[in-house]
Amino acid sequence: MLHQRAHIDRVFHALGDPTRRAMIEKLSEGPVSVSRLAKPLAITLAAVVQHLQVLEKSGLVRTQKVGRVRTCRIESKGLTMAERWIAARRSLWEARFDRLGKLLAEPD
Repeated sequence: MLHQRAHIDRVFHALGDPTRRAMIEKLSEGPVSVSRLAKPLAITLAAVVQHLQVLEKSGLVRTQKVGRVRTCRIESKGLTMAERWIAARRSLWEARFDRLGKLLAEPD
């Protein structure tokens, strides 16, 4: 449980940065080289690599080096974990709202 909590913390930390979210959006179109990923961003290549390290540690992105080219691709496991965490919270709150709605609908 503690390991899972640490992992979800890394996922949300990674997604908390607008530059990393932009990188995720670009990667959702398909695999891209680091240099191509960096092109539209107004930051240095070194900064892009640092952002990629955060995304890799979170499990959202995987990179592979072939020759001189490092290619990045989205890793669905990280997003699936975030989706499950959000869905669990949503169902908890929906159940609470359902109970509140029933309570408010009861005649005095």
